[in-house]
Amino acid sequence: MRVQWISIGILALAQGASCAQTAGVPGDRSSSSGWQPAMPAAQLVREVVSNELNDHQDHGYWRYWIERHTPKETRLEDQIETAEGPVTRLALSNGLPLSAETQQAEQARLQRLLASPDEQTRHLQAYEEDEKRIGRILALLPDAFLYQYAGEENGCYRLRFRPNPSFPPHSIEARIFHAMSGTLWVDARYKRLARLDAHTEDNVDFGYGILGRLYKGGWFQLQRTQVSPTDWKTERLEVHMCGRALLVKNFARETSELRGGFVPVPAGMNLAQGMALLQQTQAQTQAQTQVRSALAIPAALAMRR
Repeated sequence: MRVQWISIGILALAQGASCAQTAGVPGDRSSSSGWQPAMPAAQLVREVVSNELNDHQDHGYWRYWIERHTPKETRLEDQIETAEGPVTRLALSNGLPLSAETQQAEQARLQRLLASPDEQTRHLQAYEEDEKRIGRILALLPDAFLYQYAGEENGCYRLRFRPNPSFPPHSIEARIFHAMSGTLWVDARYKRLARLDAHTEDNVDFGYGILGRLYKGGWFQLQRTQVSPTDWKTERLEVHMCGRALLVKNFARETSELRGGFVPVPAGMNLAQGMALLQQTQAQTQAQTQVRSALAIPAALAMRR
């Protein structure tokens, strides 16, 4: 069932953008005043997906911090995007600076990646496969669901969606995605996916429930923010899913992430160049991440359900 949980994680990587707080958007009216959309909801979603796929192929490269909350640990990481995949270094654990032993282990991990062609090949393959999965999930959006306008909010069109009964899912990824219902927000000015809230209303069985089952009631949420005139990055990710594998093994996916501090970096860097940039600014980042952690943890607690 490893593939199943990889698929759930990929759902949360679907492209999007945070609602633009803009005024004067054509057709921007209250949903209670007889507002009529400019185009059918399904057509709008197709245009949004086209924009997202184009951006997915032609994006910039960025550095940012990631605060990951799990039931066992809160990790604050510094990440740089390179042409050979992201490079990440742990900065804080549970809000505290790393011990000397943990720092040495982190440095050794990065050095192994830099020194091993096999490790680099696996790293790049995993990155490229994730990119392909994102594209596949995005391509499902127009046909896998039925959409209905639900008004406007802060410069965004709000649409409710539910599974399209005529859509035939042909993969585990598609079956999981197709089981979702929820709400999405589309930036009205840029036609970008601003936010996605989804949940499963029914169990999803694999092999008639013998191979596995994804329990109903799971949910995820994705929010993104505009970081440049053309680039949008994920700023919040929530994944809360439970399931069972091979009749007996219960397991859960509980993930909560915050991201911020987006700064552009040179395009086309390789892993070695990305690691060098991490090392050059390590002292500065350690000081900054302590401030970020103090600010982000209360916000994350306030957003928990």
